[in-house]
Amino acid sequence: MRKLFPHARFCVSAVAVMLLSCRGIANSQSIEFKPVSREVIETRLRQYSGGDKKREESLKKMFTEEGCDEQHLSEQRVKSAKLPNVICVLPGSSDKVIIVGAHFDHIPAGAGVVDNWSGASLLPSLYAATKDVPRKHTYIFIAFTDEEQGEVGSRFYVRQMTQEQVAATDAMVNLDTLGLAPPEVWASHSDKRLTSAIVLIGKQMKIPISGVNVEQIGSSDGEQFAERRIPRITIHSLTQEAYNLRILHTSKDQFSAIRLDDYFGTYRLLTAYLAFLDGALNTPSPSVQK
Repeated sequence: MRKLFPHARFCVSAVAVMLLSCRGIANSQSIEFKPVSREVIETRLRQYSGGDKKREESLKKMFTEEGCDEQHLSEQRVKSAKLPNVICVLPGSSDKVIIVGAHFDHIPAGAGVVDNWSGASLLPSLYAATKDVPRKHTYIFIAFTDEEQGEVGSRFYVRQMTQEQVAATDAMVNLDTLGLAPPEVWASHSDKRLTSAIVLIGKQMKIPISGVNVEQIGSSDGEQFAERRIPRITIHSLTQEAYNLRILHTSKDQFSAIRLDDYFGTYRLLTAYLAFLDGALNTPSPSVQK
């Protein structure tokens, strides 16, 4: 059988490390992050029932519970979409920005837990892990509408960005289809510096991460940011084995398809990664400590 998803080889060379301003993550200053418990992660993942409107409401409630107040939590009305993008802004000490996004809409054929409540329901928990520690970047967490209709929400968001906003955005981290396996990077559609960073963090935390390219499946929200030359990375879990199970866009996309150990490991990796990027994109990079 022809493999649809060739693995990408990661080579974290000295040049890549230098590009990250990283001379060795084990011997420099520590980074801080405060992840929520596995119980919280699983509880939020289980809140998938109902249509996309219910999911939008659930996300707003989760963000509010974590302290994203009315000043920083908003809905962006999207032309040609029934539902808005949900946006939570976590201010930093500089004007530099890191965007973290995942779409919350799904195909009615299944429950859409894997694609993509698995990504969207992590956003409030990633906010929670980041909010109480010092940070330079402003983090913008975005739950995108209508990805399944052609990345409508992310396309609209990117087109509304001013040149100044584009210039201030150091990275876009896109989460799509998590928990089928340990985390993977769509390497051919991800910035090399951002990819090198998550590989380094994965090694430090002993969480396996590899590159699996998924061009055959279609596109994702990160591609809209690439069109405006914003560095992006897409994290997923769609291995060849998972694809062969025919889970996506079918009735098999249910909570039972999620491998909870891998899913929680992905969350832990992402919390450290976002904290790492805050330092790595500004100053000599830190080691993981919590």
